[in-house]
Amino acid sequence: MMHLVPLFMAVPLAGAFLAALPNRRLPWLPDLLGNLAMTWLTVTALSMVGHSGLCAVGDWGYLGIVLRLDGLAVLMLIAINGIGLCATLFSVSYMDRYTARGRYYSLFLLMVAGMNGVVLTGDLFNLYVFMEIAAIASYALVAFGCQHEELEAAFKYAVLGSVASALILIAVAILYGLTGNLNMTAVAVRLAADTDQPATLLAVGLLLCGFALKAALVPFHAWLPDAHPSAPAPVSAMLSGVVIKALGIYVLCRLVFNVFGATAPLLLVLRTLGTVSMIVGVMLAIGQWDMKRLFAYHSISQIGYVALGIGLGTPLGIAGGLFHMVNHSVFKSLLFLNAGAVEYAAGTRDLKRLGGLRGQMPVTANTSLVASMSIAGIPPFNGFWSKLLIVMACIEAGQNWLAVAAIAVSLLTLASFLKVQRYAFFEAAKSALTGVKEVPVLMRTAMLILAALCILTSLAVLAGWREPLLIGWAADALRGGVFGGVQ
Repeated sequence: MMHLVPLFMAVPLAGAFLAALPNRRLPWLPDLLGNLAMTWLTVTALSMVGHSGLCAVGDWGYLGIVLRLDGLAVLMLIAINGIGLCATLFSVSYMDRYTARGRYYSLFLLMVAGMNGVVLTGDLFNLYVFMEIAAIASYALVAFGCQHEELEAAFKYAVLGSVASALILIAVAILYGLTGNLNMTAVAVRLAADTDQPATLLAVGLLLCGFALKAALVPFHAWLPDAHPSAPAPVSAMLSGVVIKALGIYVLCRLVFNVFGATAPLLLVLRTLGTVSMIVGVMLAIGQWDMKRLFAYHSISQIGYVALGIGLGTPLGIAGGLFHMVNHSVFKSLLFLNAGAVEYAAGTRDLKRLGGLRGQMPVTANTSLVASMSIAGIPPFNGFWSKLLIVMACIEAGQNWLAVAAIAVSLLTLASFLKVQRYAFFEAAKSALTGVKEVPVLMRTAMLILAALCILTSLAVLAGWREPLLIGWAADALRGGVFGGVQ
């Protein structure tokens, strides 16, 4: 199966080129290309389960491009491309309100290609290149509507993203100067004997700041509350569901565990950033009345759970953090699609102007309820199990106060989403919303698929309480040292 690995970048890149070609006679062609590409990528990602190894794309000494596949890479590929498929299904009808459909799919597939490349690459410079492909495409997608609010949010996102990219590139240059290599395995081996020199510590600090900004961890989160609400709903789903994970938290995990080594200070930094993000994000979310902005702040809070679990450094903590990362991809993507459906049908996402949508939009209302209960950690939905694992890991590690904080944040999250359900779906309908009806079938299909996954992914715990299905394999890739033993 390793010969298929380069196609995770090649297929979306080819699709991006073809979708951008002008063709007024076939206006449906970009929709077809986007959905075919994402379907192929999703099926191929699922077929990679159980496979690992190397794929040498070029063998030019230090410039050689090596792609590495292991349990964590496969898990991320399934999440990225699976969520991407749901987003493109949703886009078929949703993008009717926008022009330049071909450019939208072109940018969307470029973003997917960049994320797949970040997950699979084995060297630091190509990680930077793929990260920039995904980031630049996401900047353009945030501004896709070309309204004042969207352009302002995209500008802020681009500026802060460029700062993060500059920090990361400087760190890559420092590491190349220290080791004479860009291959992550070679860098890890050469740094193992000397990790305390000032230049190494500077590189580590720059990388932590750069990727924490990409992951929107507090205090590096300023761009996210504007960028996510401003983007089209399928793009918001991708940004919150997978982009901040693939370009941020995933790379942090790789660097901490597989390159620099999971030392106590690095794990403490991850735990601290995670805990602060978890608390600050939910506190900022409670007072929001814009659905998408409320969901954006909860992205900061929920990514804090992931950083907290992985920052514990224990087997249960790593498993809980990775499990919550996957679960968050599912239920947060669904919530942004719900918000997009509400705005599509009702013309607003202001909770004070909504009401009574449960009777008029039953599919949107019920899938939103599933996603809300999932993110709040209500059993039997998937968010409950991953949060439970993280709380148990905190107790096992002797960090009882972190367990209390995680539970308290979950209760505040429940309160926040009860507000969403009450004002949007359960209150009496406003007179201005009497003509509202359910969204088109493909938009409903995407939401139903993600709602089903909120339940089905919770069944992963049946494969093993401490290591749910696929999560144990992914966690082994981190616990195994240098790329989980894949040299």
